[in-house]
Amino acid sequence: MPKKTHGLGRGLDSLFAGTEDWGTGIQEIPVGELDPNPDQPRRTFSAESISQLADSLREQGVLQPLLVAPSGGGRYMIIAGERRFRAGREAGLETLPCIVKDIDVIRQREIALIENLQREDLNPIEAARGIRALMDQCGYTQEKVSARLGKSRPAVANMLRLLQLPDEVTEMVKDGLLSAGHARVLAGVTDSAEQLRLAHKAVDEGLNVRQMEQLVKNRNAAPKKKTAPVRL
Repeated sequence: MPKKTHGLGRGLDSLFAGTEDWGTGIQEIPVGELDPNPDQPRRTFSAESISQLADSLREQGVLQPLLVAPSGGGRYMIIAGERRFRAGREAGLETLPCIVKDIDVIRQREIALIENLQREDLNPIEAARGIRALMDQCGYTQEKVSARLGKSRPAVANMLRLLQLPDEVTEMVKDGLLSAGHARVLAGVTDSAEQLRLAHKAVDEGLNVRQMEQLVKNRNAAPKKKTAPVRL
């Protein structure tokens, strides 16, 4: 039987294209020696998704290794692959295939963010916060972030605008009540109270993004009510 091979995945391969060799190769590391990354952009993990992945790991094994960095005391911090770690732990696996690499903090944050951005189910608010963290902690400009993530500068700017929304609206986005498209439309409204009103209207009436855009367009086109002068 041919030996099972593991791949890094297209995104991480492209990120490290042309750099030095991975060095230590793939190692089987006990699950108990692995720790999640505290700077992981993803804060919410679907229990159903993890359970489905756990079932897949029981059937097929782990086809893609985790990327980890030594963290001292015989332990390793997960840079990429926390979903596989959680699913492997749920599946009762004793070890997980890992690529061990001593990577600087800035590169760790890049990799964690890129891996998550390439997943369609990444929460748009978490993605925006991850981009902001890269800019604040690594001194990146929007141009540098767009180049590193393979996204256009306007796309990066639009994602960052989501962080200006009221907390209640961002929670709606995180909970999946509003899409990233809804959030981008709301980000174009300057009044926070109006953003919140429109967000609730979209959720209550099940408005799609196009309907939300038309609603905002009509609102902006409506003539402002003039207040009568006060007579003394």
